[in-house]
Amino acid sequence: VKVGICGLGTVGGGTFNVIQRNASSIAARVGRPVIIEQVGARRDNPDCNTGNASVTRDIFEVAHNPDIDILVETIGGYDVAKELILTAIEQGKHVVTANKALIAEHGNEIFQAAREKNVIVAYEAAVAGGIPIIKCLREGLSANRITWLAGIINGTGNYILTEMGDHNRPFEDVLKEAQALGYAEADPTFDVEGIDACHKLTIMASIAFGIPLQFNKAYTEGISKVTPSDIQYAASLGFRIKHLGVARRSEKGIELRVHPTLIPSDRPLANINGVMNSVVVQGDAVGQTMYSGPGAGAEPTASSVIADIIDIARTIEAPDSAVNALGFSADSLSNDLPVLPITETECSFYLRIHADDHPGVMNAVTQVLSSHGINIDAITQKVTREDDGCADIVILTHRILEGTMDKAISELEALADIRFPITRIRVETMA
Repeated sequence: VKVGICGLGTVGGGTFNVIQRNASSIAARVGRPVIIEQVGARRDNPDCNTGNASVTRDIFEVAHNPDIDILVETIGGYDVAKELILTAIEQGKHVVTANKALIAEHGNEIFQAAREKNVIVAYEAAVAGGIPIIKCLREGLSANRITWLAGIINGTGNYILTEMGDHNRPFEDVLKEAQALGYAEADPTFDVEGIDACHKLTIMASIAFGIPLQFNKAYTEGISKVTPSDIQYAASLGFRIKHLGVARRSEKGIELRVHPTLIPSDRPLANINGVMNSVVVQGDAVGQTMYSGPGAGAEPTASSVIADIIDIARTIEAPDSAVNALGFSADSLSNDLPVLPITETECSFYLRIHADDHPGVMNAVTQVLSSHGINIDAITQKVTREDDGCADIVILTHRILEGTMDKAISELEALADIRFPITRIRVETMA
């Protein structure tokens, strides 16, 4: 089986090296050798000895090479990667990609093209790096009606929140450190604002619920407004704050949302720290299962890329026997389950209200919440700050519709004694 790798950076280089190092065991699993026939890369990777493999600076040469059976796309980005993959499909080649953005936003089109050419597009490495969560959702849990899944699926955001909590450091300082360590890009927007996690959540939700990929309908919120005080207050209430992707099936439709979340501190997911990733899945037959591991890195991600190569190589003579790209036949993907706008979702909330410290403020706050039918689970007033004479009122609410909470917060922020916008963080009990 002859493979062409396009992109020889972190993931492509890791894939090249692991295939070379484990060639004999990979051949034993497939039943014949898996050979890297050609590499397409703008520049050489000093960590890769390309040896006998043909090297070209034109990645499209790989897509047109008649000797290549499987094209591996690790260049990232949108336009060029999409053109490369569609070209490879048109040439009758199977494709393996680690490109979560491309799958989340253009996967419906790519999978349709692959069906028409009777080839396979595999993408295990696109979600959670080395954790085989795609295979678990699509195959291992296929007997289940999945009701919800939730995951820490961006290591950069998890590292930042861990450091903020463990060392009482502000977001900006930890972000600079994450960039220096190579965990965050020079432009960290995709990581800290939740876009990367939302790409991954979109893919998992489609497999879990049998719906088309719908990234543009997901709700995304980042972590840049979370403060060390929020993390400390949450801890005093028995919670930890994590940047979570949540997909949940309800009678009204599918919740698809990424945002900071309070999780009870005794839940396993609350204790996934640093750059690690983890996903919890609730199925009707199996119950709750959890999958954890490195969500990025050269060889962890290469592990998933090569698993896809091995899967394709096993079925290369009979692609009809392969599992459907999203785990459901294309004509059974349901548009009857709409993705709900965030205002129509329901959960509990953490509120931090910065207010003037004098009698009557707490009563005014509780009256507003009561007028909107919002029940309070816990309420406390934190120490008055000497710099402005204000105090933080911290509240945990019962479950309530997001749209109702929006109205209540607007009314609270209009009160004369309330300073700054109110901080709102959603709560998930993971039950």
